[in-house]
Amino acid sequence: MKATTKPWIFTANCPSVIGTVDVVTRFMAEAGNYVEEIHSFDDREANRFFIRVEFFPQSADFTPEEFTAEFSARAKQFEMEWELTAPNHRPRVAIMVSKYDHCLNDLLYRYRTGQLNIEVPVIISNHPDLESLAQWHNIPYYHLPITADTKPEQEAKVRELIEEYDAELVVLARYMQVLSSEMCQYLDGRAINIHHSLLPGFKGARPYHQAWEKGVKMVGATAHYVNDDLDEGPIIAQGIQTVDHAHYPEDLVAKGQDIERITLFNAIKCHVEKRVFLNGKRTVVFGR
Repeated sequence: MKATTKPWIFTANCPSVIGTVDVVTRFMAEAGNYVEEIHSFDDREANRFFIRVEFFPQSADFTPEEFTAEFSARAKQFEMEWELTAPNHRPRVAIMVSKYDHCLNDLLYRYRTGQLNIEVPVIISNHPDLESLAQWHNIPYYHLPITADTKPEQEAKVRELIEEYDAELVVLARYMQVLSSEMCQYLDGRAINIHHSLLPGFKGARPYHQAWEKGVKMVGATAHYVNDDLDEGPIIAQGIQTVDHAHYPEDLVAKGQDIERITLFNAIKCHVEKRVFLNGKRTVVFGR
C-alpha cells in the first residue's frame, strides 16, 4: 500500500464541531490516500479539536498543490488551520549553547546518525569553548559574547544569524542566558528550551548541590517552548529519575544531565514530526 518509505504528515486544528474527524478521513479516502497513523483530541475546556494523520498517496499523480486546492474548501467550512508536510522535509535547526556540552553532544550525535530528521546549519554560543565540537561536525560556529550592556546588540546578531541560515526552529541546548522580552517574542512558538525540574524549586547557581543539601528524592528535566514567562513556556516533554541518600551532588548532576539530554531529544523529535500543537499556555502532544 505504501508508495514511499516515509509518509506525508497532515496536521490541523479547529473549533470543536461535529464532523471534524469525518471531513479529514473522508477526504483521505476519496483522494486515495492510505492512512497509516491517525491521532485526534478534542479539548473540551478550550473547545478546540486537533488531528494528525500520516498517510501514503496511492496515486502517481499526487501533488501537494492539488491536495491543497481540493482540501481548502472543506477546511474553510470548519475554520480549520492545517498544514501538509512532505516526507523529505528536514527542518533547519539553529542550536544555541554556552559551556555545558552534554545536550549539544547528544543532539549532534542523533543528527549525524539520522535519529533526528533535521539539518543543523549553525551553532551560536556566548562562549568559545565548544567551537571544536562544531568544527568536527563541519557546522559554522559563532561566538557572540554578551554582557548586560551589549545584550541588545548580541541578540540582534543572533536574530540575523537565525534569518541568514533560514532556521525554522531554535534549540537552547543549555544556553545559560535569560533572553530579553523582545527576543522571547521573536522566538515565540519556534524555540525549545531545556532546564532542570527539581522540587522544591532551586534557582540560581548550582541547583543540584542545593537539591542535595535538601535531600531530594527525585531529579528531572523539562523541555518547553520559549515565551516571555521565564522557564514557564508551554511544556512539550518531561523526564524524572528517583535518587536517594547515597547520591552525592556530582551524582545528581550526572543524572540530571542524562535526563536533560533525553528529554530535549524527545521534545525536538516530537516537534519536527509535527506531533506538538500549541494550545494556549499548554500543548497537545501526540505520541507514537
